[in-house]
Amino acid sequence: MAGFVITVLTTYLGLLAVTFFIGRIIPIDPVLAVLGDRAPESMVEQTRRAMGLDQPLYYQFFIYIKQALSGDFGTSVLTTNPVMTDIARVFPATIELATVGTIIGAALGIPLGVLAAVKRGSFVDQVVRVVGLVGYSVPIFWLGLLGLLVFYAKLQWVAYPGRLDVVYEYSFTPVTGFYLLDAAMQGQWDVVWDLFRHIILPGALLGYFSLAYISRMTRSFMLNELSQEYIVAARAKGLSETRIIWLHALRNAAVPLLTVIALSYAGLLEGSVLTETIFSWPGIGLYITDSLQNADMNAVLGGTIIIGSVFIAINILSDLLYKTLDPRTRNR
Repeated sequence: MAGFVITVLTTYLGLLAVTFFIGRIIPIDPVLAVLGDRAPESMVEQTRRAMGLDQPLYYQFFIYIKQALSGDFGTSVLTTNPVMTDIARVFPATIELATVGTIIGAALGIPLGVLAAVKRGSFVDQVVRVVGLVGYSVPIFWLGLLGLLVFYAKLQWVAYPGRLDVVYEYSFTPVTGFYLLDAAMQGQWDVVWDLFRHIILPGALLGYFSLAYISRMTRSFMLNELSQEYIVAARAKGLSETRIIWLHALRNAAVPLLTVIALSYAGLLEGSVLTETIFSWPGIGLYITDSLQNADMNAVLGGTIIIGSVFIAINILSDLLYKTLDPRTRNR
């Protein structure tokens, strides 16, 4: 247990160290970003001292860790709000988008992976593997632009980029920040439908990339399970192939598969920057992009730390879940 805690603390310390030194080596003066290029030299020096930038680097790092652990990432130059306030406002949109993508990826990826394993070496297996390879290889921004061209501009099956139609901005009041949940709880089904038309295309795009990973890992886990002796014994007993595959083999493959889905979910949370930018999705990815373009490094580094922290937390939870569901791994 002590080793596990040390690993977690070391990982988080490494995350803070990377973000700290990135903030120090980039050619952007945080003082000038706040005051502007025409600020008097006396004011620049005063602000530099107030921000602790005149202190030795190791002391700056100590203060940085202390502030990060307390959730203080400074004030955003772009919005003039505390960075943590901005992140609390935009992060639910990213969680909602990543959740839809993970649901789509798991709902399609698991059956495809099972089918590919059962039909190993067949044409079906090759098709599933090619679909997964395309998901890994094709740039997400290209698929996003293609999706907008086909499904929005040509077919008009989905809504324009954004999260909610301007018609509903004043009639819908979000409570939790998760718009789909809020609209459903308030019984505003027209808003739910509009939200669905906005989220389905970027969610499906992320779901496709999640599908590529989940289907490949499902195929690998199922091939391993189908080669086990208990499968041979089940067939010798005369059990149906459907029951053997879906009830026995998939159930035993479900434990590592849950970990794969959790890691895929974490990957979508941290890797949705391009998707949010293309679809003008007001999540943390778009927030970081806009902040970077405006040299708002407090917001950029704060958002990076939050995303990294969530990724670490999901990795820890998936590891604990794996050990809970599979007692054989507890002493490893």
